[in-house]
Amino acid sequence: MRAIRGGQIALFLLLLLLILLLALLTTALLDHPALGDFRALVLVGSAVLLIYLYAILVYRGLLYIVPLPHGVVAPHTPQETIANLNILFYLLLFNSLIRTHFIPVPLLRLVYLALGARLGSNTYCAGVMLDPALTEIGSNSIVGHDAVIFAHVIEGDRLELQPVRIGNNVTIDATAVIMAGVQIGDGSIISASAVVTKDSCIGAREVWGGIPARKLKDL
Repeated sequence: MRAIRGGQIALFLLLLLLILLLALLTTALLDHPALGDFRALVLVGSAVLLIYLYAILVYRGLLYIVPLPHGVVAPHTPQETIANLNILFYLLLFNSLIRTHFIPVPLLRLVYLALGARLGSNTYCAGVMLDPALTEIGSNSIVGHDAVIFAHVIEGDRLELQPVRIGNNVTIDATAVIMAGVQIGDGSIISASAVVTKDSCIGAREVWGGIPARKLKDL
């Protein structure tokens, strides 16, 4: 695994400081005697919520200015910096939000949309998208419980980012793994616990399963 350089960590810490300051200042504005006995509880809850809201705003603003690259990320480049900032945001801020089972699936859809995922209507994810900004899923699709979709490849010191594109009416069963660069056609089914290896191209209305996943049949 390629080390995250000190300058990249320092830049992330500056952004984190900005997020915390904005959250604390906004929380201070909410302080009012009318909150009564619930004042401390309301302010602490508001501060936590605001930290995540400002983190999402700063993260999306950062990706708007410098979008995530596609392909192999060369070391010591601006592309590496934004890729590593994306990793830091996920590991230190969004991982606890995405991986919790306390957020209902319909609300989790809103979290993924806020983080940059492109989701069609009536599409929900009960699993985990590790790279929402590089994930696109069509309408009427479902990602099953504890399934994982990720759009990055880490092989030794090699780092690569490739979008994952999933069509309409796709079913990804529980605990399946979808790797970087995978494309899944409309109406296809990925069986439970299948591992779809990177850059696989699955046609429309196909059933795939196994480790590594392979085509089992046409629908």
